[in-house]
Amino acid sequence: MTSSPQPYGATIGWGISDSLVDYDAALAFMTARAEAIANGTAGELIWLVEHPPLYTAGTSAKAGDLLARDRFPVYVASRGGQYTYHGPGQRVVYVMLDVRRRFGDVRKFVCALERIVIDTLAAFNIKGEIRDGRVRVWVARPEKGEAIEDKISAIGIRLRRWVSFHGLSINVDPELEHFSGIVPCGIADHGVTSFEDLGQLVSMAEVDMALRLSFEAALGPLVAVGDPLAGS
Repeated sequence: MTSSPQPYGATIGWGISDSLVDYDAALAFMTARAEAIANGTAGELIWLVEHPPLYTAGTSAKAGDLLARDRFPVYVASRGGQYTYHGPGQRVVYVMLDVRRRFGDVRKFVCALERIVIDTLAAFNIKGEIRDGRVRVWVARPEKGEAIEDKISAIGIRLRRWVSFHGLSINVDPELEHFSGIVPCGIADHGVTSFEDLGQLVSMAEVDMALRLSFEAALGPLVAVGDPLAGS
Protein backbone atom coordinates (compact mmCIF):
# COMPACT_ATOMS: atom_id res chain seq x y z
CA MET A 1 0.00 0.00 0.00
CA THR A 2 0.97 3.65 -0.15
CA SER A 3 3.12 5.43 2.40
CA SER A 4 1.66 7.26 5.40
CA PRO A 5 -0.19 10.47 4.47
CA GLN A 6 1.28 13.82 5.38
CA PRO A 7 -0.50 15.68 8.24
CA TYR A 8 -3.20 18.01 7.00
CA GLY A 9 -5.90 19.87 8.87
CA ALA A 10 -8.97 19.48 6.68
CA THR A 11 -10.83 16.23 6.07
CA ILE A 12 -11.49 15.25 2.46
CA GLY A 13 -15.05 14.69 1.28
CA TRP A 14 -16.04 11.47 -0.53
CA GLY A 15 -19.00 12.02 -2.86
CA ILE A 16 -20.77 9.68 -5.28
CA SER A 17 -23.32 10.59 -7.95
CA ASP A 18 -25.60 7.63 -8.67
CA SER A 19 -27.08 8.97 -11.94
CA LEU A 20 -25.17 9.58 -15.17
CA VAL A 21 -23.59 13.03 -14.97
CA ASP A 22 -23.52 15.44 -17.92
CA TYR A 23 -19.91 16.26 -18.78
CA ASP A 24 -20.42 20.03 -18.98
CA ALA A 25 -22.08 19.97 -15.55
CA ALA A 26 -19.17 17.98 -14.12
CA LEU A 27 -16.59 20.34 -15.60
CA ALA A 28 -18.42 23.40 -14.30
CA PHE A 29 -18.70 21.90 -10.82
CA MET A 30 -15.03 20.87 -10.70
CA THR A 31 -13.81 24.24 -11.91
CA ALA A 32 -15.88 26.10 -9.32
CA ARG A 33 -14.94 23.72 -6.51
CA ALA A 34 -11.21 23.94 -7.29
CA GLU A 35 -11.42 27.73 -7.15
CA ALA A 36 -13.30 27.58 -3.84
CA ILE A 37 -10.70 25.21 -2.37
CA ALA A 38 -7.92 27.57 -3.43
CA ASN A 39 -9.81 30.45 -1.80
CA GLY A 40 -10.34 28.48 1.39
CA THR A 41 -14.14 28.56 1.10
CA ALA A 42 -14.71 24.84 0.38
CA GLY A 43 -13.15 21.57 1.43
CA GLU A 44 -11.22 19.12 -0.69
CA LEU A 45 -13.30 16.51 -2.47
CA ILE A 46 -13.04 13.18 -4.25
CA TRP A 47 -16.07 12.74 -6.51
CA LEU A 48 -17.09 9.48 -8.19
CA VAL A 49 -19.29 9.61 -11.30
CA GLU A 50 -20.32 7.82 -14.46
CA HIS A 51 -20.95 9.70 -17.70
CA PRO A 52 -23.12 8.94 -20.73
CA PRO A 53 -21.02 7.83 -23.72
CA LEU A 54 -18.68 10.61 -24.84
CA TYR A 55 -15.15 11.42 -25.91
CA THR A 56 -12.94 14.07 -24.34
CA ALA A 57 -9.91 15.78 -25.83
CA GLY A 58 -7.08 16.72 -23.51
CA THR A 59 -4.61 19.51 -24.12
CA SER A 60 -2.32 17.23 -26.16
CA ALA A 61 -5.06 15.66 -28.32
CA LYS A 62 -4.27 15.19 -32.01
CA ALA A 63 -7.08 15.63 -34.54
CA GLY A 64 -6.17 12.41 -36.32
CA ASP A 65 -6.76 10.37 -33.16
CA LEU A 66 -10.51 11.07 -33.30
CA LEU A 67 -11.55 8.26 -35.64
CA ALA A 68 -15.37 8.52 -35.39
CA ARG A 69 -16.25 12.21 -35.18
CA ASP A 70 -20.02 11.77 -35.20
CA ARG A 71 -20.35 8.74 -32.96
CA PHE A 72 -20.56 10.40 -29.54
CA PRO A 73 -20.35 13.99 -28.31
CA VAL A 74 -16.79 15.29 -28.13
CA TYR A 75 -15.79 17.66 -25.33
CA VAL A 76 -12.67 19.77 -25.09
CA ALA A 77 -11.29 19.05 -21.62
CA SER A 78 -8.82 21.25 -19.78
CA ARG A 79 -6.90 18.24 -18.43
CA GLY A 80 -3.57 17.03 -19.69
CA GLY A 81 -3.42 14.09 -22.07
CA GLN A 82 -5.07 13.16 -25.34
CA TYR A 83 -8.41 11.57 -26.33
CA THR A 84 -10.25 9.32 -23.95
CA TYR A 85 -13.67 7.72 -23.68
CA HIS A 86 -16.12 7.92 -20.79
CA GLY A 87 -19.34 5.96 -20.51
CA PRO A 88 -21.54 3.75 -18.35
CA GLY A 89 -19.62 1.01 -16.59
CA GLN A 90 -16.52 3.14 -16.23
CA ARG A 91 -15.80 4.67 -12.84
CA VAL A 92 -14.54 8.23 -13.20
CA VAL A 93 -12.91 9.72 -10.11
CA TYR A 94 -12.54 13.50 -9.99
CA VAL A 95 -9.87 14.49 -7.49
CA MET A 96 -9.93 18.04 -6.07
CA LEU A 97 -7.00 18.37 -3.67
CA ASP A 98 -4.49 20.95 -2.48
CA VAL A 99 -1.53 19.30 -4.22
CA ARG A 100 1.16 21.62 -2.89
CA ARG A 101 0.27 21.00 0.76
CA ARG A 102 -0.36 17.28 0.41
CA PHE A 103 2.37 16.22 -2.01
CA GLY A 104 4.76 19.10 -2.61
CA ASP A 105 5.02 18.51 -6.37
CA VAL A 106 2.94 17.29 -9.27
CA ARG A 107 4.93 14.15 -10.02
CA LYS A 108 4.42 12.80 -6.50
CA PHE A 109 0.70 13.44 -6.90
CA VAL A 110 0.52 11.54 -10.20
CA CYS A 111 2.52 8.66 -8.71
CA ALA A 112 0.06 8.55 -5.79
CA LEU A 113 -2.88 8.29 -8.21
CA GLU A 114 -1.15 5.47 -10.08
CA ARG A 115 -0.54 3.63 -6.80
CA ILE A 116 -4.17 4.11 -5.73
CA VAL A 117 -5.33 2.46 -8.95
CA ILE A 118 -2.83 -0.39 -8.57
CA ASP A 119 -3.90 -1.01 -4.96
CA THR A 120 -7.57 -0.98 -6.02
CA LEU A 121 -6.93 -3.56 -8.74
CA ALA A 122 -4.94 -5.71 -6.33
CA ALA A 123 -8.02 -6.01 -4.11
CA PHE A 124 -9.51 -8.09 -6.95
CA ASN A 125 -6.34 -10.04 -7.74
CA ILE A 126 -5.59 -7.94 -10.83
CA LYS A 127 -1.94 -6.94 -11.23
CA GLY A 128 -1.73 -3.38 -12.47
CA GLU A 129 1.59 -2.02 -13.67
CA ILE A 130 3.02 1.31 -14.78
CA ARG A 131 5.34 1.90 -17.71
CA ASP A 132 7.92 4.63 -18.25
CA GLY A 133 6.50 7.34 -20.50
CA ARG A 134 2.90 6.14 -20.14
CA VAL A 135 0.91 7.82 -17.35
CA ARG A 136 -1.80 5.21 -16.83
CA VAL A 137 -2.11 1.67 -15.50
CA TRP A 138 -1.63 -1.45 -17.60
CA VAL A 139 -2.43 -5.15 -17.29
CA ALA A 140 -0.27 -7.81 -18.95
CA ARG A 141 -2.22 -10.15 -21.25
CA PRO A 142 0.02 -13.20 -21.85
CA GLU A 143 -2.95 -15.11 -23.23
CA LYS A 144 -2.97 -12.66 -26.16
CA GLY A 145 0.71 -13.12 -26.93
CA GLU A 146 4.15 -12.20 -25.70
CA ALA A 147 4.58 -8.65 -24.38
CA ILE A 148 0.90 -7.76 -24.94
CA GLU A 149 -0.65 -5.43 -22.37
CA ASP A 150 -3.92 -3.50 -22.20
CA LYS A 151 -4.87 -0.25 -20.50
CA ILE A 152 -7.41 -0.52 -17.67
CA SER A 153 -7.12 2.98 -16.24
CA ALA A 154 -6.43 6.49 -17.52
CA ILE A 155 -5.10 9.48 -15.57
CA GLY A 156 -5.43 13.11 -16.62
CA ILE A 157 -5.21 16.10 -14.31
CA ARG A 158 -5.06 19.85 -14.26
CA LEU A 159 -3.87 22.17 -11.50
CA ARG A 160 -5.12 25.68 -10.91
CA ARG A 161 -3.47 27.60 -8.07
CA TRP A 162 -2.08 24.21 -6.97
CA VAL A 163 -5.55 22.68 -6.61
CA SER A 164 -6.18 19.62 -8.79
CA PHE A 165 -9.23 18.72 -10.79
CA HIS A 166 -10.08 16.01 -13.33
CA GLY A 167 -8.47 12.77 -12.13
CA LEU A 168 -8.64 9.12 -13.16
CA SER A 169 -10.91 6.49 -14.64
CA ILE A 170 -11.10 2.72 -14.19
CA ASN A 171 -12.88 0.38 -16.62
CA VAL A 172 -15.25 -1.84 -14.65
CA ASP A 173 -17.66 -3.11 -17.31
CA PRO A 174 -17.99 -0.45 -20.05
CA GLU A 175 -18.67 -1.27 -23.69
CA LEU A 176 -15.06 -1.65 -24.80
CA GLU A 177 -15.97 -1.35 -28.48
CA HIS A 178 -16.77 2.32 -27.82
CA PHE A 179 -13.02 2.95 -27.47
CA SER A 180 -12.62 2.13 -31.17
CA GLY A 181 -13.80 5.63 -32.12
CA ILE A 182 -10.53 7.13 -30.85
CA VAL A 183 -6.88 6.27 -30.42
CA PRO A 184 -7.08 6.06 -26.61
CA CYS A 185 -4.50 8.34 -25.00
CA GLY A 186 -2.73 8.51 -28.37
CA ILE A 187 -1.41 4.95 -28.08
CA ALA A 188 -2.38 2.81 -31.05
CA ASP A 189 -0.32 -0.32 -30.42
CA HIS A 190 -2.02 -1.40 -27.17
CA GLY A 191 -5.57 -2.38 -26.32
CA VAL A 192 -8.09 -1.55 -23.63
CA THR A 193 -9.43 -3.90 -20.97
CA SER A 194 -11.80 -3.91 -18.00
CA PHE A 195 -12.65 -5.90 -14.89
CA GLU A 196 -15.29 -7.76 -16.91
CA ASP A 197 -12.91 -8.42 -19.82
CA LEU A 198 -10.46 -9.92 -17.32
CA GLY A 199 -13.14 -12.23 -15.92
CA GLN A 200 -13.79 -10.21 -12.75
CA LEU A 201 -17.56 -9.74 -12.50
CA VAL A 202 -17.74 -7.17 -9.73
CA SER A 203 -20.22 -4.41 -8.98
CA MET A 204 -19.45 -0.71 -9.14
CA ALA A 205 -20.15 -0.54 -5.40
CA GLU A 206 -17.45 -3.15 -4.72
CA VAL A 207 -14.96 -1.19 -6.81
CA ASP A 208 -15.94 2.01 -5.00
CA MET A 209 -15.28 0.38 -1.64
CA ALA A 210 -11.81 -0.72 -2.76
CA LEU A 211 -11.12 2.72 -4.18
CA ARG A 212 -12.05 4.36 -0.90
CA LEU A 213 -9.70 2.11 1.06
CA SER A 214 -6.88 2.90 -1.37
CA PHE A 215 -7.50 6.65 -1.18
CA GLU A 216 -7.63 6.51 2.61
CA ALA A 217 -4.32 4.63 2.72
CA ALA A 218 -2.80 7.47 0.68
CA LEU A 219 -4.58 10.48 2.16
CA GLY A 220 -6.11 9.62 5.51
CA PRO A 221 -9.79 9.42 6.54
CA LEU A 222 -12.50 10.47 4.09
CA VAL A 223 -15.96 11.75 5.02
CA ALA A 224 -18.99 10.72 2.94
CA VAL A 225 -20.84 13.78 1.61
CA GLY A 226 -23.46 12.16 -0.63
CA ASP A 227 -24.00 13.46 -4.16
CA PRO A 228 -22.16 16.78 -4.60
CA LEU A 229 -24.64 17.80 -7.32
CA ALA A 230 -27.73 17.24 -5.16
CA GLY A 231 -29.64 20.47 -4.82
CA SER A 232 -27.41 22.34 -7.24
